[in-house]
Amino acid sequence: MPLNPTPTPVRPRSRRVTSALLASAVSVCLIAASAPDPASPLGVGDRLFPTLGNPGYDVESYDLDFTYPGTNDKPLTAVTTIDALTTASLDRVNLDFAHGTVRSVEVNGASADFASAGDDLVVTPAEPLSAGSPLRITVRHTSDPVSAKDQDGGWVRTKDGLAMANQADAAHLVFPCNDHPSDKAMFTIHVTAPEGYTAVANGLPEGTDRARGATTWTYRTEHPMATELTQVSIGRSRVLHRAGPHGLPVRDVVPAADRATLEPWLRKTPGQIAWMEGKVGRYPFETYGLLMAQAQTGFELETQTLSLFEKDLFTEPAYPKWYVESIMVHELSHQWFGDSVSPRTWSDLWLNEGHATWYEALYAEEKANKPMAARMKAAYRLSDSWRAAGGPPAAPKAPKPGHKISIFRPNVYDGAALALYALRQEIGRPAFERLERTWVSVNRDGVASTADFVDLASAVAARDLSGFFKAWLYAGKTPPMPGHPDWKSDAPKARKHA
Repeated sequence: MPLNPTPTPVRPRSRRVTSALLASAVSVCLIAASAPDPASPLGVGDRLFPTLGNPGYDVESYDLDFTYPGTNDKPLTAVTTIDALTTASLDRVNLDFAHGTVRSVEVNGASADFASAGDDLVVTPAEPLSAGSPLRITVRHTSDPVSAKDQDGGWVRTKDGLAMANQADAAHLVFPCNDHPSDKAMFTIHVTAPEGYTAVANGLPEGTDRARGATTWTYRTEHPMATELTQVSIGRSRVLHRAGPHGLPVRDVVPAADRATLEPWLRKTPGQIAWMEGKVGRYPFETYGLLMAQAQTGFELETQTLSLFEKDLFTEPAYPKWYVESIMVHELSHQWFGDSVSPRTWSDLWLNEGHATWYEALYAEEKANKPMAARMKAAYRLSDSWRAAGGPPAAPKAPKPGHKISIFRPNVYDGAALALYALRQEIGRPAFERLERTWVSVNRDGVASTADFVDLASAVAARDLSGFFKAWLYAGKTPPMPGHPDWKSDAPKARKHA
């Protein structure tokens, strides 16, 4: 996820949230049946989001069914079906869900009691669940595209419909789920919309069904996906198709009126995929494409197989061509780093954004003669200020209250890419490139942590790199750059008053 772009190679990435995402404070309404004891929110212990995710079960698949009413300021009706396997004995099951009206809940086909507790929907099945048993939860609910106060993310209201931006802690503003990247699952997504609209979602199309003036589209993923990477586009759109490397189906979703204007950008994607494959290996999913939304989000987002972009990124003349192309590569590289290999915790975010920034910069170096070393030297100068403001790359400071996306600070972008540059300087280019390929290969379709990366890097380099990484990823001040003893970082106070 690169943030609101500026045409400079090293940039502060302050997030802004659209007025649409902050409009019309709407209270969460969970119609709850009475439960014998007070419900309470749980979590999986994430340092940055303590109540995010839920213990006791492992989700295997989601089936999401949305019906769009034809306007993006009214709730969608929805049915979410979760198939999971319990990992502990449970008399209650917590789901993350915080912005909709729950109408009914069933557990394994039987009606269940439910109540709200913070951002959790707490479900009490008729009978306790034993460990190792199959679990199917069906929730009939609404999904509200109008954001409540202090809730950023979830549905994005576009000029002609809706899209999704669920990173980092917002999929549960759209549908009930185990909303943590450590619990990936398969997805089937159905979207019903009035005639004249087109719906596209993650994965490949399974077909359409037309009835009574509406069309239902169905999409299915072929690889597991984190909830934060879910994407649904509903709009007056055109879907454009082309072939990528090895016959990979590439499909783009664009406003119908802008097809010709955007086509010169879209045709670059197959070559960019081939470039990334040359760096880290085969593209990891069943399809790819760009969703160009008519919305002011302040960021682009690596939703799995269908990356979200502001249309204005491609039509604003202030952005140089090389810069726009490098941002396209940033989101593309996330399909390997962040999507296929997802973070075990949100403190591992640097593995996503540092790598995406690395390949963004490497593409600019190779394709537009923008030297990597110059960008890294500039980043080094700012790095102590970034660490002071946002924490070191692998230990980012907690998000600001009411602004979950504030964890997306420069320390996890260029600050993390700077650590990767230092690693390449330390172990040499051949070992670094082997590490990158091995990382995405051995962790494909899984989750991985900073500790996993340190262990693999040490194995590839054939020496213990734990001390190196401790300094570069966790220290309050930036270590000396290997091979560049002359590089200096400005003191945070000096930068503050500059």
